[in-house]
Amino acid sequence: MCGIVGYAGKRNALPILIDGLERLEYRGYDSAGVAFQNGGGIEIFKTQGKINDLRQIMPAPLPHAHTGLGHTRWATHGVPCTRNAHPHSADNVVVVHNGIIENYRELRAMLADQGHTFFSETDTEVIPHMIAQYVRSGLSLRESIRTTMSHLRGTFALGIMSGAEPGVLFAVRRGSPLVVALGADEHFFASDIPAVLPYARKVVFLDDGEICTLTKDSIEVSSSGAAEDAGSVSIGNRVVEIDWTPSMAEKEGHPHFMLKEIFEQPRTVAATFSEWLRRPQRLLDACRLTPEAATRLKRLQIVACGTSYHAALVGKYLIEGLSHLPVDVDIASEYRYKQLFVDKGALFVSITQSGETADTLAAQREAKRLGAHTLTICNVVGSTSSREADAVLYTRAGPEIGVASTKAFTAQVTLLSLLALTLGITRGTLRHHEWDVIPSRLEQIPRLIDHLLKASDALRDLAGLVFRSDHFLYLGRGINCPIALEGALKLKEISYIHAEGYPAGEMKHGPIALIEDGLPVVAIAPGDGLMEKMFSNIEEVKARGGRVIVVSDRPEFFADKVDHIIEVPEAYPALSPFLTVVPLQLLAYHIAVLRGCDVDQPRNLAKSVTVE
Repeated sequence: MCGIVGYAGKRNALPILIDGLERLEYRGYDSAGVAFQNGGGIEIFKTQGKINDLRQIMPAPLPHAHTGLGHTRWATHGVPCTRNAHPHSADNVVVVHNGIIENYRELRAMLADQGHTFFSETDTEVIPHMIAQYVRSGLSLRESIRTTMSHLRGTFALGIMSGAEPGVLFAVRRGSPLVVALGADEHFFASDIPAVLPYARKVVFLDDGEICTLTKDSIEVSSSGAAEDAGSVSIGNRVVEIDWTPSMAEKEGHPHFMLKEIFEQPRTVAATFSEWLRRPQRLLDACRLTPEAATRLKRLQIVACGTSYHAALVGKYLIEGLSHLPVDVDIASEYRYKQLFVDKGALFVSITQSGETADTLAAQREAKRLGAHTLTICNVVGSTSSREADAVLYTRAGPEIGVASTKAFTAQVTLLSLLALTLGITRGTLRHHEWDVIPSRLEQIPRLIDHLLKASDALRDLAGLVFRSDHFLYLGRGINCPIALEGALKLKEISYIHAEGYPAGEMKHGPIALIEDGLPVVAIAPGDGLMEKMFSNIEEVKARGGRVIVVSDRPEFFADKVDHIIEVPEAYPALSPFLTVVPLQLLAYHIAVLRGCDVDQPRNLAKSVTVE
């Protein structure tokens, strides 16, 4: 949610901190601030607004400092304003925070009784006050941090600094992601990898309950358990080399990250399938499944949130159709709050772009506790989900900066297609001609997506005709029903237009009441066995004055019968979602631009939801 960055080294910290905050602005963007050691104490600059607003209040030239912290806020407790912006401080102790302190009210009352004065409405401010209280009692700063952690309930990542310990930073994790990066005579920590990509490639992902002490020369990781158990933790075997390049986290000439990421999909789909295509045994090995275990499976459980949930729904159609294995798909935030039936050894799949989504992690942990074999489909090497699962399949999408997910979705569907193929061939349910045809058709998908991207200008023209609409309806059937949900979600996320995605067969059960003159209705109707049924739904919409936009590889079937046609290339029916989703991403993007919305940082949203 919020973005944290810290630096201790030989270079000037402030340009590095501000650059890191700009790279993390997709995580939080209602206020920003920095704190740095100035040789005699700590200086803090913070303001409501974006990083450019922070730049405006900073001195010019920037002060020279070697140690500092930065923060971009996504408000939870307290309205966006300078008073609530981070960093927060007390008695020369400064803290930046991502997460939620659930018991902050009782802690705040206790500290107020002890004479502490608070200036913000945030939950965060109790942390520097508690640490300062323990320092005054005679504990070292590190012991004060450890003791404070023992009193905090909730999930959090913290960056901490004290004017009394020059050149030293502390990074603390419980539940919220935090990555430490190793440089030459400098060390960093951040909420996410893009903040450190220009400076270091070797990183360590902190585990829950760990405290990392950083200076320019060293890092030391220790546990936050009882004092007698809080020894150093070896990290030698946990260092991960990130193969992303800094340019992957740049716009590279595109006006927005979202548009760049839409256009990267041919590469990300190809990069994701190239590792596993036509190698079923290799993919089974990566899943830590023997052929016998795959054959014995009775059911598969998939859990995800948001766009990843829609990918999971596509995966359900693929896996059930190709392997005849029943699949349950749950929204991760609901999974733990129902009666769970998990057979020992059952296959549980979590899907998460970041590998840090709080609800998905909690579901994965619960399934593992109940004896399931856990597999995660994830985009970030070394993330919490990838470390805690029994097995991991990585999407090769590279960093996704835009809050509205695009290339991660098609990469996830790619891996789900490969998993469906592998389970089908292993379980003997996949017909041999399908094993021959589907992989070769999947290899054609990047080229077909590239063809679709060339029609971006035409979709911008279509957006110009409908962007003033207040409501949209998206309809799909079969494997393209999840694409209707995803198309509606993309439009809601970035344009703030109310949009509903529905199975077209449910029209008469409620959504038809929404149809009125001029309402844009996007109908996803590829030339499969359900196209004629989709046409009946389209007729129902037209009869009530709706404005129909059809997405189809059979434009001749709909000529003169709908208002607008978005033509997509013909694809194998099971792979049609790769092609029907791309124009919906572009349509949402162009509508949002025309409405003057902040495409990459839509209001009230954050890229990775790391709190429940």
